[in-house]
Amino acid sequence: MKPVRLPAAATHALPRWGLAAMCLLYILPGIIRRDPWKTDDAAGFGIMWTMAHGSLADWLVPNIVGLPMPGEAPLTYWIGALLIRLFGGIAGDALAARLSILVFFALGAAAVWRTAFVLGRRGEAQPLKLAFGGQPAALDYGRTLGDGALLIYVACLGLLLRSHETAAPALVVALVATAFYAAAALFDKPGTRPAAGLGVALGLLALAGHWLLPAVLLLAFAGLAALHFRHLLLRLLAVTLPATLLIPAGWLLAREALVAADGPGDWLAASLQQVTAPTAGSLRELGKTLVWFAWPAWPIALWAVWAWRAQPMLHVLMPAAGVVLLGVLAMFVPGLKITVLLALLPPLAVLATFGLPTLKRGAINAIDWFSVMTLTAIAAFIWLGWIAKQTGWPAQLAKNAFKLAPGFQPEFSGFAFLLAMAGTAGWILLLQWRLGRRPPVLWRAVVLSTGGLVLCWLLLMTLWLPWLNYSQSYAPVAAKIAAALPSSYRCVQTDGVGPAQRASFAYLGAVKFARDDDSRCDFLLVQDTGLRKKGGQLRAVEGQLTLLWQGRRASDRHEFFRLYRRDGR
Repeated sequence: MKPVRLPAAATHALPRWGLAAMCLLYILPGIIRRDPWKTDDAAGFGIMWTMAHGSLADWLVPNIVGLPMPGEAPLTYWIGALLIRLFGGIAGDALAARLSILVFFALGAAAVWRTAFVLGRRGEAQPLKLAFGGQPAALDYGRTLGDGALLIYVACLGLLLRSHETAAPALVVALVATAFYAAAALFDKPGTRPAAGLGVALGLLALAGHWLLPAVLLLAFAGLAALHFRHLLLRLLAVTLPATLLIPAGWLLAREALVAADGPGDWLAASLQQVTAPTAGSLRELGKTLVWFAWPAWPIALWAVWAWRAQPMLHVLMPAAGVVLLGVLAMFVPGLKITVLLALLPPLAVLATFGLPTLKRGAINAIDWFSVMTLTAIAAFIWLGWIAKQTGWPAQLAKNAFKLAPGFQPEFSGFAFLLAMAGTAGWILLLQWRLGRRPPVLWRAVVLSTGGLVLCWLLLMTLWLPWLNYSQSYAPVAAKIAAALPSSYRCVQTDGVGPAQRASFAYLGAVKFARDDDSRCDFLLVQDTGLRKKGGQLRAVEGQLTLLWQGRRASDRHEFFRLYRRDGR
């Protein structure tokens, strides 16, 4: 017997304006008024920026001002580079590249909603008919499940930072969601067109990241078809598989033919090199990461599997198959752990939304109170930290904040303050509505988790953005390196300089880096890391060199940079 028994009142859809406002408040903060940060954000922007201002070779072979990035596929950076070419002259290259974040998030959010909607409107997913009628209509039930899946997806902690970076994982998670939507459409209404659509989604996923992900997803869908939907297996093999292979093959062939690059070996090997046997330590670390990374989706998803155990249908089997195989992949590729865990979130959110109709009141209350207590406390701390930086009280908190960012000068923005106040007021109203009225709708169990997370991110990206930008940006170091260089020089060779640092110095300081390790450069920039560790030493450099400048970011005692001039040139 189906575990779901609901009245029509439980399927009132979340107001469309409310859903849109929540998504905009989630994704817009942090896009403007910041430099590329010391993460994959700066490295990803560096590839986009190099493409936008480079040649055909830069578009086909991802690199950061000459630094090869052999494990990177180009689709993410093509989109960012195109946006730079279109809007860079108006908004600036950094902001234009971050517009790609909006595109990726919109694609992923829409795909998650549509997947839950398509699976939720199927007959086997519908609630039991009530004795005197009043059960929800199939479309209303599907829409409500779509709203719940989107709320759970946005509430996942692991998605928060990665969805705001100009890097491949932001597009990878969106394309994984798109692949599940295409698969749901295919399994719901079999045909050649949805089979081809699934192949295109998986092919684009390969072109955005590592080929292991689409391979595992195709295996999951084929295994599900072989066990329960055998009539689809032929379409998957005859239509989906060729379409999946054709898209990345076109890029690899064009790269080899047009820019005389190596064959597909380096890109294929980059993924295979990440595969290793799991150890007890890596599995323990993976489990610890997954607990917070996929919260609050994973406990609700586990409950969904348990609740539907007597009648496991497509709406449970499809996302569960993806979660299981992606989880296995995460065990064997610790170097790609974060990317694979991100790929877990769309199917996990879809699976979890089918647990919402069966959650007991006690579980719903527990999730609500955990969200209220935890997220309200975090929001209060963000406010208190901002007050400390502005006024010096509480003294110890202010001391710690300035210790982490020496030299930081607090600034007050009236617009940011008003946004933070409006967001806080909205959170209070949401609490009053949810805890006071206790609405019977399905998505009530996760609306506070989502709203609280959106509030915390909004506060960080308004009140704390100047402090975070100062702590994470290389702008001061780039300015000092640029000032130490003459107005005219050939190029700067590097030793140990990472992708994020190279991208930041090239963009923020207009440093002309060597391409193809040109040894004829007039200058050498060296980066040392790990100096805080016991016995850490500066790396040795050879040749007749004159030290022109040395320094680091004020907030980072781990990195150290030295700029040399080569004598006799």
